[in-house]
Amino acid sequence: MADVLTPEQRRYCMSRIRGRDTGPEMIVRRIAHGLGYRYRLHDRRLPGTPDLVFKSRRKIIFVHGCYWHMHDCPAGRVAPATRAEFWRTKREGNVERDRRSMAALKKDGWKVLVIWECETRDEKKITGRLRSFLK
Repeated sequence: MADVLTPEQRRYCMSRIRGRDTGPEMIVRRIAHGLGYRYRLHDRRLPGTPDLVFKSRRKIIFVHGCYWHMHDCPAGRVAPATRAEFWRTKREGNVERDRRSMAALKKDGWKVLVIWECETRDEKKITGRLRSFLK
């Protein structure tokens, strides 16, 4: 049977999870910059604090972690073994907040692209999606 973390171990692990400058986000930023696009990071004035903001193009990119935003991939479907109800509620809240943020951004005339953590493993595919979205 898998080891179950103590509350102190879980707290420590969760405190190490970052909301910005994550590995997947850095991959997307490097590719966008390499394509010649310049952007702003984490504009708190916009709904959802988008990861990349291309103001002159009125385009926004969110880089979502599969687990935290409940993507339909194996990582997004994981159910925690401990405090399952707490984590399910928290993750569902993230999804609802994402939905509201994207609706508000679209209403204000922004075009929005979501790139999932699992998609960043294929840099060639991400490059094509970024080129297509930003042109």
